[in-house]
Amino acid sequence: MAAIQIENVKKRYGSLQALGGVSLAIQEGEFFGLLGPNGAGKTTLISIIAGLTHADDGRVAIDGHDVVTDYREARKRLGVVPQELVFDPFFTVRETLRMQSGYFGIRNNDAWIDEVMHNLDLTSKADANMRSLSGGMKRRVLVAQALVHKPPVIMLDEPTAGVDVELRQTLWNFIGRLNRDGHTVVLTTHYLEEAQALCNRIAMLKAGQVVALDSTAALINRISGSQLVVRLSGGPLPAALHGLVSHPDELKGGNKYTVRVNHHDEVEGLLASLRVAGLKIEDLQLNQADLEDVFIQIMGAAQ
Repeated sequence: MAAIQIENVKKRYGSLQALGGVSLAIQEGEFFGLLGPNGAGKTTLISIIAGLTHADDGRVAIDGHDVVTDYREARKRLGVVPQELVFDPFFTVRETLRMQSGYFGIRNNDAWIDEVMHNLDLTSKADANMRSLSGGMKRRVLVAQALVHKPPVIMLDEPTAGVDVELRQTLWNFIGRLNRDGHTVVLTTHYLEEAQALCNRIAMLKAGQVVALDSTAALINRISGSQLVVRLSGGPLPAALHGLVSHPDELKGGNKYTVRVNHHDEVEGLLASLRVAGLKIEDLQLNQADLEDVFIQIMGAAQ
């Protein structure tokens, strides 16, 4: 049984088709990435999974429990960290987490609350009022609230947006441990290096549609070989090489280009073509493709 089963989910806001029939199955214990540009439908999908928004059509279930017809059981199994900093300014950190436990009918939860605060480096702020915390500390409390009832499925919607390196490291160490213990984790992020390092499998959304779904390694392997990054002077890239450019926007201006090469022995031929065109190479770098390259290529192709 899938941890999250999404079947042909559609959602429209007026003339905007936010989701146009999304189907996904996220398996138990996965660290799953949900990526896409702004407006792709990621937050709408998360809101439907969390029961904050109702789909116009389709079905979502968490551990087999429908989020509409069996919402109590579905929500018990889910912890969501939202993008927005939402908090009650009249309570301390510990009081906030105790109340969150109470929403799920959990009493005497202080031992787990202490462990969560310790792992998110919140112990020293346990008795601090929420309104006195920095933005980074408030975000840590949001993560703690999502985990306080020990949900088997954790959804993180841009959890490290605008936070410092220390919080990122603290958060990923703790979430990684929970994932190794069997928790399913779903992450949306614009930091593609995070997704590449953390996620076993990734779905990419654009305009409310899934345009790619595969393991992280398989997605990266879609761009074969390496990438030659060259900075030129003396004119633009020859038209014969335009089809090899990984980032089409580079052709609109500037003098830096990222060119795909399947084998290292192709590099010599490319350099010869540049010399024949009368171009001078100002800088040269050979890189392996990464998830950012794949993302740019897939989003560019999915018009």
